[in-house]
This record gives sequence, structure tokens and C-alpha cells, in this order.
Amino acid sequence: MTSNQLNNRIFDQTPVEIALRKSSQFLMPVKLEQDNALEGIYNIYPAYSLGENKIFNGYGSLAKWIVEQKTVIIDGYAGVFWDKIKSALQQQMAATGLKVNWIDTAAFLKPVSEIETIVQPYLGVPESVWGTRCLLELKDLYVFEDLAAQLPDNGYDINIAIGTAASLINWDSPIIYIDLPKNELQYRMRAGSVTNMGNNQMEEPFLMYKRSYFVDWVLLNQHKKAILDKITVLADGQWPTDINWMLAADFKEGLNKICHSTIRVRPWFEPGAWGGQWIKQHIPNINEDVVNYAWSFELIVPENGLVFESEGYLLEASFDFLMFHNQEQVLGKHAAQFGDEFPIRFDFLDTYDGGNLSIQCHPKLKYIQETFGETITQDETYYILDCEKDAHVYLGFQENIDPEAFRNELEKSQDEGSEVTITDYVQSHSAKKHDLFLIPNGTVHSAGAGNLVLEISATPYIFTFKMYDWLRLDLDGNPRPINIDHAFNNLNFERKGNRVQEELISAPKVLETGKDWELIHLPTHADHFYDVHRIDFDSAIKIETDNCCHVMMLVEGESILIETADGSSQIFAYAETFVVPAAANSYKITNLGKSKAKVIKAFLK
Repeated sequence: MTSNQLNNRIFDQTPVEIALRKSSQFLMPVKLEQDNALEGIYNIYPAYSLGENKIFNGYGSLAKWIVEQKTVIIDGYAGVFWDKIKSALQQQMAATGLKVNWIDTAAFLKPVSEIETIVQPYLGVPESVWGTRCLLELKDLYVFEDLAAQLPDNGYDINIAIGTAASLINWDSPIIYIDLPKNELQYRMRAGSVTNMGNNQMEEPFLMYKRSYFVDWVLLNQHKKAILDKITVLADGQWPTDINWMLAADFKEGLNKICHSTIRVRPWFEPGAWGGQWIKQHIPNINEDVVNYAWSFELIVPENGLVFESEGYLLEASFDFLMFHNQEQVLGKHAAQFGDEFPIRFDFLDTYDGGNLSIQCHPKLKYIQETFGETITQDETYYILDCEKDAHVYLGFQENIDPEAFRNELEKSQDEGSEVTITDYVQSHSAKKHDLFLIPNGTVHSAGAGNLVLEISATPYIFTFKMYDWLRLDLDGNPRPINIDHAFNNLNFERKGNRVQEELISAPKVLETGKDWELIHLPTHADHFYDVHRIDFDSAIKIETDNCCHVMMLVEGESILIETADGSSQIFAYAETFVVPAAANSYKITNLGKSKAKVIKAFLK
């Protein structure tokens, strides 16, 4: 059975208005027609079941609830189709004969030119893909005094304040919050159906993303956190013509429960200039009609959501909610250090039958803090989940590296389009399954062609300084940005020669053994604030969390069963990422396959 046949059998794919979103990826269905968590099959829509009558479908049911309240606030994330939501609710309410007063927050935004002036200090230079995390508040984009002064009109039967930041009105009324997945927001921006907050025209996608990452999302997440305890209803706004919603009390109960069991976010997938074919060939139910897949957002939590299910209906909410509400249960003894920022990232880099990543490095801690406003930096590792026989990884400098000569060669390539013989400067290492390559900040590196890399990293994910990109264009036919200045402000030229093998290629060590299991330590670099274990076993093994969060993946085998101390259980397939929160306390892993299972566990030191 092909992936598409399986897809057609399991999912009732939601029709998508092409003009509203630009993506080859399927829109998550409003409702699952049957259980899609087939044993041993990677699940692109992992959902936590809440039981019956917890998620409600359609504008009819939501309008009925609103009518019962009389006065409500409908707040939500940027990118929500507010006009469509207002129209759908108005249509439902028209049948009741009730008079509805709508107060639209968009009418209280400051002029576009004024907002541009306010946010400009955080956007860096126009041609750069980076800015600096902003220090504003959401109300700074609005004529706040006028917005806050709005009152319900007693001449109407129903009063509704609607739009992003509607809670700033601060009525003593129920709040409906409409969330939107980050991937869908980006698809809408690429289609030109939505823009950044307070902007009335479409810009280049990288500019809209930069504004989103450094300004809009920062403000919106602050606002979401501030009003979390006031939200009465949570709704999922990703479908252009439909909506699923639930009571916030049930949502929070769901968050509390998953903190004592297991967590798997909804992954999403993106093509890229160097992308490969492994994801397309091994992960069912994704669109195969794409040139390649470069990335799987397995656990890049600033852009992933949690999916809840009730009677088949699905509702996705951003991972941010979990960290705002349950950071101590998730991170345990590390919550004081990281707060509501989940610190570990898992993602796939697919170069199988693809190309090399760019030659690159990531910023030093002080540099990322002072230049971009981040709190932690992008310390990475490459775990080789699968590879072709001639696969390799570029890592560390040659012993005789001359920084000035290397820079001159890179700049010549950038100016003249000349090829660089990278191995004159950078080491190339053969890669095999289950190798772990260590990439602390400042280390020159690249994943070569022929790999399926599980990137185990600190959470920052966009701060990649490319020095050489093999003279290729992106999928739209444009050159990808090269950042030689940033790179040379951060490169560590002492990571060269024999030190690379000694310090940057992890040497596995067996820590413990049992009847049919081994606990293997894959040591990370001193600069990494996380460490990596692998559990190899035939039957089952029990593990304590020790008040620490574990990020895990089955990296060899068919499927496993995770049973936590609260009595919950969940099956995970090969290559699925999942989290065991600190509050789970202990868990048992049972191998459901016929061959040995190998499970990676990343955790904070």
C-alpha cells in the first residue's frame, strides 16, 4: 500500500482554498474518520484524547454559546481570518433575530507608517534575515486609550469585541481565544492572504517571517501568557470555513494530564534546496507530489502545536500554552533555569538522494544574546538515523587552516561565483547509522548528501551563518543568503586537526547493562547543556525521570509502548519524537517489534 493510498483510507482531507494558503502540505482534517494511530506507522496527526463531548464543531455551536453569554471578547493570534469568522458567526446569529454590535480591534491599530517606525529598531537591515527580539508590548501597536475605552452598547442584544488584542478592552466578559498553527500562518503569508500585524501589504516571505519571529510572535505570546487564566473558550482557526472549539477548563485539564504521561507535537514538513527523499519514502500520509523534503519540524516547539481529540474532532493549540501553564511539570528541576522556554529541539534534515547543506556555523552565546536578543544559543548535534553507504559530514577545520585564506576564498566565491574546494579547509568524516557528531556554537559544519540526520539541539533554530552554499539557488530560483561576516565573528578555529575526532565525534560508552538491555552514553560537548543516552533492548525496561524532562525517539526498531506511572500508555513508531515530562516520574518502555529496539533520550545536564 502506498502512502497516498493509506492517506485516502484514513483521512478525509479538508479541501483547501488555494488562494488562502500556499503550501503543498495537507491541511489537518477537522475530524478523523477513524483511528489513525496504526501500530508501527508514523502518525502525522498525533492527538491526545480528551473523552467525549469536549471539542465542539462549527460556527453554529459557537454562535449558540455566544448568544447565551450576551457579551464576549474574541481574541486570537495573528493570521486568523477575522472577516471570515465574523461573517460566519453573523450568519448564524442572523437567524435568531438578535441585534449584534461588533467592535473590531483592527480599527484601533495605529497607522501603518507609525507601526513601521515603532518596530523598525527590531528588524535589522532590510537584506538581513535576522532582527532582534523586540521589547515592546502588544498594546504599543494600537491606539490603546481608544481601544480600552470601548464599552458594550446596551442598545444591542449581543456585544462582541473581535480581533487580535481584543482582550485589551478588558471587559468583564468571557474570552474566546482563536489560535493558529505557525505553519498555517506562514502558508497564509506566502499566499498573500494575511500580512504582519498592522501592515496592509504583502512583502517578501523572508521579511514577513523576520517581522513575525522578532516582533509579532514575541508580542502575541506575551499577550497569550498574560490572558491565559482569563480565557474561557479555546478555538482552532486553521480551517478557512470551519472551526473546532472547547472550554478552556477542559483544555487546561488536558494539559495537566499530558504532563504526567507522554507528549508528541504535530510535526510538519518543508522542501528545501538540498532536500532529499527519505521523508517522502518513509513517512506516510504526507503529500508525495513535492520535489523533496528537507526538514521535518519534529519538535521545534516555537512552531509546533499539540493536538487534542474528542469524538474524532481535532483541535490544535500552540506548544506555548503548555509551557505557560505547566513549565514546572514539564521541565522539573530545570524549570527555574529555562522558565517557559522549552530548551531542546529535535528535527530531521533529509539529504538522502539530496545535496549538501551549506557550510555554516552558529553564534556564540554572548553574540546571540547581544545581537539577536535570544537567551540560549544554537548548540547542535547530528545523530545519523539513516544514511547511504558513501554519506559524510563536514565538521571542524583542517590542521593547517589559515583563517584569512579561507575567508578570501569564500568572498571570492561570493563575488565571482567560483567553486570552493571545501575539503582544503574543512574536514569530511564518513557517517554511519547511530553516529553522533557534536556541533557546539562556533563550529564549522555541514551535513553531507546521503544522510537522514536527527538534529538534537538547543531550541534556537534560525541562526545559521552560511559561508558557502555550493553555488546553488533555492527552490524559487534565488540565491540563498550568505553570512560571512557573522560567521567569522563566531568561528572557533581551534577546532581543527585531531581535536575534531577527539572532541566533536561522540565516543559511545556503556553505562549499565541488564539481561537484554544496555544503557549507552553518547557524550556531548562541554558547551552543550544537554546530554544523550541510547537504550538498546529486546523486551522492556523501566526508567526514572529523576525530575528531569526526557526527549526521545525510537531510532531503530518497529514500535514501542510507553507506560507512565499514572497508568497512561501510548504506542510510538519508528522515527516519532516524543517527550516524557519530568512529572511523569517513571515509565516503562516495551518493545513491540521483532528486532532489537534502540531509543534515543536527550535530557538536560
